Amino acid sequence: MRKELPDHLDARILRELQLDSALSQRDLAARVGLSQNACWRRLKALEDAGVIRGRTVRLDRTKLGLGLVVFAMVRTRHHSAAWLKTFRTHVSTIPDVVDFFRIGGDYDYMLKIVTTDMASYDGVYQRLIGAVELESVTSYFAMEAIEEERPIPV
Repeated sequence: MRKELPDHLDARILRELQLDSALSQRDLAARVGLSQNACWRRLKALEDAGVIRGRTVRLDRTKLGLGLVVFAMVRTRHHSAAWLKTFRTHVSTIPDVVDFFRIGGDYDYMLKIVTTDMASYDGVYQRLIGAVELESVTSYFAMEAIEEERPIPV
């Protein structure tokens, strides 16, 4: 169940920022129908509450030569807190891993890996399996990004 936002104006602010986080304070206020001061106060409250965790730029991975997207499904026999800490620390050192989830179902973890080509992915794979004992790694290769980096619905 999604926690309700304080009101529709906060939701509008969040939607606009997801579309363009570089909006000036003036432009954001105009888009949501608030004065600059009122908009700033709401924005500050959303940041203080941790709803807004930062502002980033979305990059076109294909224009950067990062044409291969792999979803690596990991299964392990280890479920201790110590093993998980080691695994998390290890995965966080691999820059090609852009998303990392602990999941339910047939697998224990899912990693989204963005890299240049199959040889680069093999390097990521070798690094992944080289430091931590895993039962299996099953890789799925994306053929086409139909929708990627969609805004969170608010």
